[in-house]
Amino acid sequence: MDINQVRYFLNLAETLNFTQAARRSGVSQPSLTRAIQRLEEELGSPLIYRDGKDSRLTALGRDVQAEFMRIELALRNVLEHSESTVLGRRRILDIAVAPTIGPATFAAFFDDALGKLPSIKINMHQLLAGEGADEVLSGKYHACILPRAPRPNPKFNVVPLFSERFLLACAESHPLAGKDVVSTEAIAAYPYVDRLACEFHTEITEHLMDQDAVMQPRFSAEREDWVQQMVAEGRAICIMPERSVVVQGIATRPVEGISLERELVFVTVSGSGTPLEIRKIAQMAARYDWA
Repeated sequence: MDINQVRYFLNLAETLNFTQAARRSGVSQPSLTRAIQRLEEELGSPLIYRDGKDSRLTALGRDVQAEFMRIELALRNVLEHSESTVLGRRRILDIAVAPTIGPATFAAFFDDALGKLPSIKINMHQLLAGEGADEVLSGKYHACILPRAPRPNPKFNVVPLFSERFLLACAESHPLAGKDVVSTEAIAAYPYVDRLACEFHTEITEHLMDQDAVMQPRFSAEREDWVQQMVAEGRAICIMPERSVVVQGIATRPVEGISLERELVFVTVSGSGTPLEIRKIAQMAARYDWA
């Protein structure tokens, strides 16, 4: 397997057309076809169903596409970092954030950090499913923002940021928006949307069950924007962190009997091997007024 095969297959996966993929890749169609065939032989299974004009990826093809997209991103980051070093450009810091953490609270902080550290450039990434602080140890990211502290490890430098409550989220025009505190009985009377990506999904479910509220969502989504759009349009309600709202038209209210909170943290690798700039950002985060 080589880098060209990665690029060829990604072009093919996007176009589902060997001729177009070859044109994008700058090679002849036979060359691209042979490269894909060698890749399939190496992996031991077809990656694409060849059915005339109705070509489509196999299950393995979809998995390989996802992994190759990560490889392509990593290669772009390597080139960007090397150009930055060789040409004396700004140091690039790769910071990842969990998908359930909203950006509103962090915009001013990073703007302040960029103002105080003119020699840096920040690339923000979204952590993928199953990723966490270990991606900092592996060197994939310089730091990450998590909804809870990772397991104790002397290699981690963990900076607590702020705590936020889990609240009911509903449309501003929703009947529950007119209440100061919402009962679990009232919640159970309305359609509920399930936030599958929530790291506290189990805790929230148990809290509701303890209050005799058994939610039976008919719509679930991993993407926060899909969940919040359903809520903002008044089609459903959900439980979510109070600072994670990114869609206009959502109101949040405390839920009676639920006192669940999460503490966000900024995680870097401890020690002098960590870039000075990321250590300075961690220090800024520790002193920042997150209120």
